[in-house]
Amino acid sequence: MIKHIVLFKLKDSSPESIERTAGVLRDMEGKIEQLRSIEVGIDVVKSPRSYDIALVTTFDSLEDLQGYQVHPVHKKVIEHMAEARESQVAVDFEF
Repeated sequence: MIKHIVLFKLKDSSPESIERTAGVLRDMEGKIEQLRSIEVGIDVVKSPRSYDIALVTTFDSLEDLQGYQVHPVHKKVIEHMAEARESQVAVDFEF
């Protein structure tokens, strides 16, 4: 199993912008066959080191993660995130 975690800091960190972008991420649920689970969390601490949104996804294999990366639904999310994000960090690990 592969866990894929991405943290996003948005250009516009207003509650409306954060909720809109979290909705874009949540909308992937049930639309990408390789995606076993998805969680989207909005930061509650709001410290200077905090990121605005966390995306936590699970895949059966590295191959499934790679298939997700090129899936048309995910590609649309990438387009939105390219406009909305200031920065992002990611980690992928086996468990």
